[in-house]
Amino acid sequence: MDAAVIWDEAYAEHDTGEHPEGADRVASVVRHLEGTDLWPRLTVVEGPRPATEDDILLVHTERHLRMVREAAAGRGAWLEPDTRVSARSYEIALLSVGGALLATGLWDDGLVPFALIRPPGHHATQDRAMGFCLFNNVAIAAARLLRQGYERVAVLDWDVHHGNGTQAIFYGDRGVLYGSAHEWPHYPGSGYFTECGEGDGEGFTVNVPLPAGATDGDYAALFEHIFEPVIRQYAPQALLVSAGQDIHRDDPLGDMRVTETGFSQMALRCLRLAQEHCGGRLAFVLEGGYQRTAMARSVEAVLRAVMDESAPVEVDEGTDKAKAAIARAREVQASHWSL
Repeated sequence: MDAAVIWDEAYAEHDTGEHPEGADRVASVVRHLEGTDLWPRLTVVEGPRPATEDDILLVHTERHLRMVREAAAGRGAWLEPDTRVSARSYEIALLSVGGALLATGLWDDGLVPFALIRPPGHHATQDRAMGFCLFNNVAIAAARLLRQGYERVAVLDWDVHHGNGTQAIFYGDRGVLYGSAHEWPHYPGSGYFTECGEGDGEGFTVNVPLPAGATDGDYAALFEHIFEPVIRQYAPQALLVSAGQDIHRDDPLGDMRVTETGFSQMALRCLRLAQEHCGGRLAFVLEGGYQRTAMARSVEAVLRAVMDESAPVEVDEGTDKAKAAIARAREVQASHWSL
């Protein structure tokens, strides 16, 4: 498959000061990619259009939108102890959502995009900014696909932190299958095995909370035994990945042990699922990732897997603690899916 990267220099204008989610985060990935042999093979898309307020209101409340806009207009504020806005943050948050929306628009060109956007989004709930996130980029992209006539959209989230916002937005909606593998216990404290959805959405939330120290082999196993069979039964028309690169073994905000090989494996598995069920409609959207070199290399690994449709075959055997967590997740999900 051909791959694309979406980014904009303006993402640096969301000024968080001295902060893990700093202004250089996306630019550092682009600089790394520019120095690789991969760069000339990529379709590089700069300057996505900002999302409209109507786009934001697909999943967020008017009060939330107004709060972010007014806080930024006040030239900076802390919305949460870890979440800051500056004078340009509202406009750049719209641009971040715009990058995620543009990703779904590249499918008609036969491209698998990686949206290198900031601020991230998966912690933002309908009415709350948190965890460095202002608006929920992936959730808005999924909601717009539903508005456009899609009936089934899958979101897989491999960030080290649980995407509580994405889960909350679609918790009662079977139109979006949300699957998350994340460190447990860890911020924000949600995403336990038994959180499976409610009402019409019961069974369409799949949580795999993993212990610290999970490896490439553990993530390969949870894809094989949980995510892949569930996705195949759900048969989505599009697959979005909340690509939190902070499960890398060098990331300072997590305790996982994933390497570039692990990211390649996961990306290739997502690509094959998309080819089987979605007509290749797959998009990766950046969430976390805070050690600059590790994040850049893991993004490169994802893109190489997509472009070459291959990845290193050998992974470790996994850890006993993670195997137990995967077995527990299978036990819970077996009441909703054939596993």
